[in-house]
Amino acid sequence: MAAGEAEARVFLEVRRRLRSALLIVGEPKEGGMPMDLTVRPFSLRLATSEGCTEIRLPAEVRLVPSSCRGLQYVAGDGLHLRLQAQAEFSTKPISIFNRSSEAQECCTFYCQSCGEVIIKDRRLLRVLPLPSDNWGALVEDWCCHPDPFANKPLHPKENDCFIGDSFFLVNLRSNLWQEPKANTKVICKRCKVVLGATVSSETTKFYMTEVIIQPSERSFSIIPRSQFVQSVVAECLVELASARSTFRYTIQGQDGKVYILLWLLNLDSLVAESLKCSKQIKKFPLFEDTLKSDSSSSCNAVKVLYQPCIKSRNEKLASLWEGDISVHSLTLPSATCLELLLILSRSNAMLPPSLRQMNSFQVAFLKM
Repeated sequence: MAAGEAEARVFLEVRRRLRSALLIVGEPKEGGMPMDLTVRPFSLRLATSEGCTEIRLPAEVRLVPSSCRGLQYVAGDGLHLRLQAQAEFSTKPISIFNRSSEAQECCTFYCQSCGEVIIKDRRLLRVLPLPSDNWGALVEDWCCHPDPFANKPLHPKENDCFIGDSFFLVNLRSNLWQEPKANTKVICKRCKVVLGATVSSETTKFYMTEVIIQPSERSFSIIPRSQFVQSVVAECLVELASARSTFRYTIQGQDGKVYILLWLLNLDSLVAESLKCSKQIKKFPLFEDTLKSDSSSSCNAVKVLYQPCIKSRNEKLASLWEGDISVHSLTLPSATCLELLLILSRSNAMLPPSLRQMNSFQVAFLKM
């Protein structure tokens, strides 16, 4: 930014369904000098005695200046105001597996961390979602006779891929020289990351956060790890909320240890901060993995509340959640649970101070 221009941090959250926006404009760095703010449909203008700055809003966002309400100054944050807004979905979430278009094609399974080929040229004829974890307990309500599915687990055939809440089930018998034992970890040969576990001698579970499935003719593309984990977890939360109206989750490792309590607040946020200035492009600290100097200055995200459960923290609350049937459990490799906790903590630290807490929970955004 050129000398003499007003520089202030700007945070914007737009709720698409509510057609509303929260705009926070921080004080200029130079001693908190008086500042004039002009809100326009596609930009903000900040003016001080030292000069003025024009900040462009994300291209898909349009504000309604005449609807401004709730204007207040919050110490530590700056100026808060709410107004009507419109926003279109500008980016697609990272698709881990396109069930419709990639079925019937030859697919290759890659380790997401290093690109090592796990399964090469597998033709998937059936890509099917698995029922919920407690489907067996519900069969008694469906049948007037003894359970016909008792002790009959769902195992995919060679050209099948079954999709669970946070994992894939595939048949690996044809890819192995020797028969594997059940309940053993599947580890990447190159980077030694835990990719999944064997379910039986023929069936292997791969975690969605560790594996990318792509058509074989497409070359492997590296996605930053933080960006990938956020997108996968956010997509899982959106699907579970839509299909089962589930909004509270325990994130646990393979050993059953709970690492995070997660409470989904909303699915329709568009978040931006440190927006584009007319003379200099700034990155968002919150989304630094994906933004380039010429990229869009906003991201679709889900808003969550969370509590860490490492080092014996929140044990009592975790125990209550584990015994609550309305709480859903998502299992990931332990290392990925810690990665996710770090992502949430970083997101929380980048929010304006007044937005970081809600009741006893911490607030964060998971980018899609």
